[in-house]
Amino acid sequence: MLQIFERDGITNVEFAESNILDEISIRRIGDELQKVIDRKGVPKIVLNFQNVTALSSSALGMLITVNTKVGEKHGKLAMSCIKEPIREVFRITKLDKAFAIFDTVGQALTSVR
Repeated sequence: MLQIFERDGITNVEFAESNILDEISIRRIGDELQKVIDRKGVPKIVLNFQNVTALSSSALGMLITVNTKVGEKHGKLAMSCIKEPIREVFRITKLDKAFAIFDTVGQALTSVR
């Protein structure tokens, strides 16, 4: 579901699934991200959406929860490479104001340093 690797204190998370729609997958992703947050004193996480073509509203809810939990630990969360149809959903729901969203992984990495 996720490819997770660490570099220079930053956790890079790449979604392996193109469609994040079903509840079981969303729960697993949320659980994995929670483990990443729990392991870090101050989490710095970049979520790479390069492979993602569809997200459900439940997936958006899970991302809001992850963002909140990172914030509670005074960490930073950035998102990158979100394709236009999904980015439009973020704009419509005003979640583009709640999340740090960048065009490239490099920009996202710079923002969480």
